[in-house]
This record gives sequence, C-alpha cells and structure tokens, in this order.
Amino acid sequence: MIKPGMYISERYEIIDKVGSGGMADVYKAKCHRLNRYVAIKILKNEYSSDKNFVAKFRAEAQSAAGLSHPNIVNVYDVGDDEGLYYIVMELVEGITLKKFIERKGKLEIKEAIGISIQIAQGMEAAHANHIIHRDIKPQNIIISRDGKVKVTDFGIAKAATSNTVSQNAVGSVHYLSPEQARGGYSDEKSDIYSLGVTIYEMLCGIVPFAGDNSVSVALSHINDEAKPIRELRPDVPPSIEKIVQKCMQKKPERRYLSASELITDLRCSITNPNGDFVKLASVSVPDSPTINMTDAEMESIKSAAKSPAVYYDSHPETASNAKKVQKEEEEDLDGVDPRFEKFIIIGTIITAVALGLALIYLVINLSGVLDIFNKDPGVTPTPGATPTMTVAPSPTTEQIGMKDMVSVVGLKLDDAVANLQMVSPNFSIISDKEEYSKDVPKGYVVDQYPPEHASIAPDGTIELTISAGPESKQIPNVAYYTLDKARTELEGIGFETKPSYEASTDYENGMVIRTEPAAEEYLEEGGTVTIVVSTGPDITLTDMPKLLGLTEEEAVAALSKAGLSQGSTNYTSSNKYAEGLVCFQSFSEGQRIAAGTKVDIALSTGPEVVATPEPTPTPEEEPTPAPEEEEPTPTPEEEEPTPTPEEEEPTPTPTPEPEPLYSYQATVVISDWPLTESDTATLYITLSQDGNEVDITKEESRLFSAGDFPYYFNISLDENDGFTEGMATVSVWFNGEPYAGSYPVELKAVRIN
Repeated sequence: MIKPGMYISERYEIIDKVGSGGMADVYKAKCHRLNRYVAIKILKNEYSSDKNFVAKFRAEAQSAAGLSHPNIVNVYDVGDDEGLYYIVMELVEGITLKKFIERKGKLEIKEAIGISIQIAQGMEAAHANHIIHRDIKPQNIIISRDGKVKVTDFGIAKAATSNTVSQNAVGSVHYLSPEQARGGYSDEKSDIYSLGVTIYEMLCGIVPFAGDNSVSVALSHINDEAKPIRELRPDVPPSIEKIVQKCMQKKPERRYLSASELITDLRCSITNPNGDFVKLASVSVPDSPTINMTDAEMESIKSAAKSPAVYYDSHPETASNAKKVQKEEEEDLDGVDPRFEKFIIIGTIITAVALGLALIYLVINLSGVLDIFNKDPGVTPTPGATPTMTVAPSPTTEQIGMKDMVSVVGLKLDDAVANLQMVSPNFSIISDKEEYSKDVPKGYVVDQYPPEHASIAPDGTIELTISAGPESKQIPNVAYYTLDKARTELEGIGFETKPSYEASTDYENGMVIRTEPAAEEYLEEGGTVTIVVSTGPDITLTDMPKLLGLTEEEAVAALSKAGLSQGSTNYTSSNKYAEGLVCFQSFSEGQRIAAGTKVDIALSTGPEVVATPEPTPTPEEEPTPAPEEEEPTPTPEEEEPTPTPEEEEPTPTPTPEPEPLYSYQATVVISDWPLTESDTATLYITLSQDGNEVDITKEESRLFSAGDFPYYFNISLDENDGFTEGMATVSVWFNGEPYAGSYPVELKAVRIN
C-alpha cells in the first residue's frame, strides 16, 4: 500500500496521489537526491506480476527516457523497489486535455489547432527517434498552467498493446486506429489516426465512434465512417475538416505519411482556413474507354491485386505481425464481388495507360519532336495520330498578386517584422509563440511559417516562433558528493562544469562543499556550474616547544612564538618541579602539530606533603640468669670483636607522580536540515574510530524541526571507551535514514587529573 511519507528506493518520498489509470497509479513525490518534485508512476499489481509485460515495460520506458522535447513529458528514471515497478517523470502542474474538453464542451477552432500542432510536434520528435506512442488520447495530453501542451506515456503504451482493447482500458478504444483494433501492427501513421480522433473530439465535444462496449467501438473504427465534422459544427473551416478526414483514413497509406506533413497542413489552415490544400487520396474510378485485354493479362493483374502491400513497424519486434496483416488483407480481397473486382482491375489498368500516354507525350514534346508539326500550320493530324495535349501554364505569383516569402530566421524580432513589412505592409504577423533554443539567442526568430520561398497572399498571416533562449533548469544539491559523481549529475542535466578547490575542516578531502551558482537556483541549459571541492583542513604544522619547568608567562610566550595557543590550565603536585612551574603539557616536546592548536598545561603546587610517622617504643628485655660455673675449658685466643658500623640516616622515598588520565573531547555541528520546513524527525548519532563505535546521542523521543538547526553537540569520552586522540567519524540519521554521508571530527586529549 502506497502512502504519503513512504520512500521508494530510498530516494523518492511519496507526497500525494494525483491520478490513476488502467495500468498504473500516479503520485507526486520528492526526489531527495536532486531536491526536486517529480511524478512517479507505479504499475498496478496485475501488471507487475507479469514478467513479460514488466520486461517490455522497462525496455520501452528506458527508450522513452532518451526523449527530450518541450512537448513531451520527460522521463527521468525507471526502476523497481521490492516488486514495485515505477517510472519517474517530469511533474507538470496542469490539467489533462480530457478534463479541459469536459469543462469547455467544444474548444475554439484556433485553440484546438494550436493544441494539435503542439501534440504533433511531440509526436514528430518521438517518431524521429523511432518511438511510437500507440495510445494518443486526451487523457495522455497535459496542458500546463503556462499553456504548454505535453504528451505523456511515450514508450509505455507499447507494453500494453495487448491490453488496450479491454475492460481495464475502455477509454483507449475510442482512439484506436483500425489496424490496432484488428490486433495488427502499428506505426507512425497509427499515432496520426489517434490524433485525428482527438482533434475531432476537441472540435465537436464528442468522439466519432461510440458504442455499448469496447468491441462495438473497435468494429466501428474498422468498418464505419465518422460523421462529417461540419454537420456537427458548421463553423469549422473546410480545410480543418479535410485534415481530420485524412488523419482518420482507414488505410494507413492514405493518411499523412508523417507528423511533419500534418503540422504543415495544420499551420496552413490558420493562414488559409478556406484553402483547398489538403490532398485526400482518391478512391473513385476514372471514366475511361474500354480496353480489350487478353486472358493472360487479366489473370496476371488479378494475381497481383491479391498481393497487398505489407507495412512493417519501425520496431523490429513487431515485424512478425506483417504476415498476420497480410493474411487479413487477403481475406478481405477474397470477399470482394468478382464483377466489382474486375471493374477495379480494369480501372487500374486504364489509369496506368493514361498516365503512360501523358508521360510519352511530355517526353516527345520536350525533345522537340512535335516542333515538326508546329512549323507547318497546314499539316493536319491524320486519324490515329497521337492527339495533342494543351497544358495550361500555372499562373505566376506576379499574375495573381501573391508574394514570395522571405526568410527571417535568425533575425531579431523587430528586424524580422521590418523585413516582412517591406515585402507587404498588410501582412498579419503573429509572434506570441516561444521555444527554447541553445543556438538562437533570446528574442530572435527561431522558426517561421510559411517557410522561405512559399507563396503567400499580400494580406496573409505569418507565424513567427521566438527563441526563449536556453531552457533554465534547477541546480541540484551535490554537497558531500565526490567530484566525479557531481559532474555526472550536473552534466546529465545539460550544464557545463568546472572544478574549484578550497580547504575545509568540515568536508573530507575530495568531497564537494557547494556549487556556484548555489543549489536550487536556476541556470540556463548549457551554463557553467563551478563545483567547489574540499582539499581537507588547511593545516600548517609546527614543532611543540618544551614548556616543562617554565613559568606560566614563559610557557604562554613559548606557545605564541610557535604559533600555538594556551588551552586549559590545571594544578597538581610535583616532586620534580617547584611550585608555579609547568609540570605537564598535553603535547610532547618536538611533536609536529597543527598551528593554532590549543595546548593544555598544568602548574606545580610543589611536592606532595607526606606525614612523618611516630617512632614505635622498643620493649625492655628481661635479664637472663647466669648458668652454673663449670670448669673452664681451655679455648683458643679470642678474636678481637669487629666494630659495628655506624647506622646511616634513612633516605626518604619520593612519592610517585600519579598516572595521567585524559578525556577526549570535540564539538560537532550539523548545519543543514535535510527535510522540508514543515517536517519533523528524530535524531540518532554515532561516533566511530578504528573499529570502535559508540552512541553519542540518541534522541528518538525528541522531534527535531528546521528551527533546531544548526545543531551543536559536544563529545566527551574517557580512555575506557577505547578512543584516542586523532580523527574520528560522526554518522547521522534522521528518522532512521542516513543523512549526507559522514562528518570528520578531531578528538583532542584533555588531562583530567
């Protein structure tokens, strides 16, 4: 179940559901990697469980991702997340053409033609890249708030071709081409048919074919002719009616061969709405004399007629449908009345012969053979001779007052108007259409209609398309990216990049600090973004001087001379250093440390005073009774007694200095709030160093908001935690999601005894 606040692929946060279709549901989402809002289309379960469908869906969507045109909704990303298959697209704030028609009923004629031209331009760009939409309909056309018309779902409909005429997609069947309704192939001309149906609906407020079910509607597309537009709406010009008729021809070969041809006629209908410039394929048989043919000739032609042309899809995977289509066409021919079949064959031969005779005449005339007859006015053509053909010359532009169109592409608008008014001051010049262009400067003409050398009435209408300059795009936030990753992100959008380097204590070496212009600002496509990259801390090393035995004033002077500064000052006893002298320094003498580092010292309070113990009294000895006298035994001469050395005074034992204890401290700041101002989140922080990891703060019970940032917190660890002086890494999570990588931090030792 997709709910607001849910993340897709740890990148796209679901904001709200904005629509639902036969295949997928559409949600508004925020891409937190590029910090922009997008539309994300998620396949429904019944489609995501079909592996073949999913594979085709992904392939087509990835192909469509290569399209980039102002009249196409751009595809940004395709992926899946634990069985959720999705497409990320450009978010267009606006309304579908279907809802627009429902609101207005019938569109104004110029409004409908303007919308049709933009749809056809999007189709033209897709067809140029060999991508067929296959489901052109008002539901797949979005009109943005600024009036821009965009076609969506390019490349998606192909995956759903087999599901188009179903109860899950009833809306699509009203716009199906006859070949799609038969389940056959489709090509660019299938899209043109669907656009013709869409134009019909815009002008009349209804679709040309309706029915009780999808099958009956599909059969109407195959067999029935639509009611003429001018019967439903008489104010529609004849040229526009013919354009729709040509788009909706049953046979693909009788339609417009390309979207560009259709665009040309649509534009011409604006300047010449009553003109007879739309050429419809004729199905009538010319009134020609009977030609006697042999049985062999008749059989040959009949055989050829039963071999219809086969049309192949521009996509290789659909070429297999060709045989199916050919079989269907053969079945159609087999059902033709033999007499009518013979009539068609004879008419075809007569037309071919007539064209051949005309061609022969022209060749002879051009070669000068007929000059012989022209030189002698008395010569009369004999019976059986080739009759002469008089071709009336086409009237020149001078004869009927038409003007030859000049080119104003590449000129500034004022200059273009001046040049056109020199040709005819009565031209009606329309210049309200803009188009993004990298090559043509803003305010200059990027396109014109009619084109150069076209004939135009002196009071005709000229459409000028003005360059809006390169399209402005939002710069994504690439802070904490590597340089290569940032370049890939920015250049993929269309920006040029160049690196710049500066020292930083907050960003690791090689990590992006910021961009210039800054993230979320807008820059024209092709503009240059400077990527500022960290070179790490700007550290100047210096030698730690000897402070032991100096007074506090002397120590401060020595630190200043070495480019260091005094940190904390503590006091402790010392048997080695007299009172008031430095007996401890936080860095060893000669150690190379960063300039500006604060050095902690301790001053001696003198020797530790040890209490002298009281002497223990010696007990008096009892006299020993003398033994009875015995006869003296003669003994050798007694040795002289050895004098006892005088007792030395005991040497007092010095009290050992206590083992120093340290605390490792640092201050960390989280400068940015990664979520929107209205969001809240819990915060979780850890510190790691050489495999050791400890929870610094765990504030899951507290909800942080944007007003809490920048957020400062202090680190204080003792030796039992396994950390030492030096660099460590701080990691941060919001709502259990990792935020912007890791922060480097330097732990400093502070003696605490």
